[in-house]
Amino acid sequence: MNATDYPFSEYSFERSFDERSAIDWMQNHWTKAFAFCALYAVLVFGGQHFMRERPKLNLRRPLVLWSLGLAVFSIVGAVRTGWYMLYVLSSGGFRRSICDQGFYYAPVSKFWAYAFVLSKAPELGDTLFIVLRKQRLIFLHWYHHITVLLYSWYSYKDTVAGGGWFMTMNFSVHALMYSYYAARAAGVRVPRPLAMLITSAQISQMLMGVTVSALVYRWMQSGDCPSHLDNIVWASLMYFSYLVLFTQFFYQTYLRGRAPPKSPKSPKTSKLD
Repeated sequence: MNATDYPFSEYSFERSFDERSAIDWMQNHWTKAFAFCALYAVLVFGGQHFMRERPKLNLRRPLVLWSLGLAVFSIVGAVRTGWYMLYVLSSGGFRRSICDQGFYYAPVSKFWAYAFVLSKAPELGDTLFIVLRKQRLIFLHWYHHITVLLYSWYSYKDTVAGGGWFMTMNFSVHALMYSYYAARAAGVRVPRPLAMLITSAQISQMLMGVTVSALVYRWMQSGDCPSHLDNIVWASLMYFSYLVLFTQFFYQTYLRGRAPPKSPKSPKTSKLD
């Protein structure tokens, strides 16, 4: 199967995108992700200290726009990359869909692969709303943001196997998650089962991430699943830690016995993917 035979039409910005220049840039500059993460940590924890004696900000309208923008971006990304993954699955099978590197080079998906990894830097802005609104900042939130940014940039430079699954799953879960947060910020009452469904989708994503990492390692031995052992180790540790943390979050939020609240509150999900 030739990835360039991908039969779906392209928009002009997708067609003109130069993926080789993007990959070259990432190979030379991916370590800038560490600087972004360091700045993020300083601003987050410094911001919490700064806000400690100050009144919380409302920021409802900016939060609606922020969440809605990321929701639209994720929906479009999920649709465009999802078509490519369905094409690979139908024409090459499950193993091909995991070991495929065409995701980084094929029409349509090549643009969205790069857009995905770059988006992990501005997505750090999620935490700004938590800090300025003086909401509870859980470990899972900032740990997830930092590790996803680092791993995404680290992996894109090597166009490793499994990337198509990782990115398409993330786009899809983010489409649900940011739509949910846009609705909540706009004051829409969202049913609790929907919040549980989104967190369940997050857990399923992490379980699939562990599975894909294990299959890449297994099939890499045959020579047709290009990756590196260090990348597989980091991916496995990252996804397994997410699986544990998201499962724990689900249990504590939805299953553990809790006293009835004094007033109605919106259901919670983790503001993560």
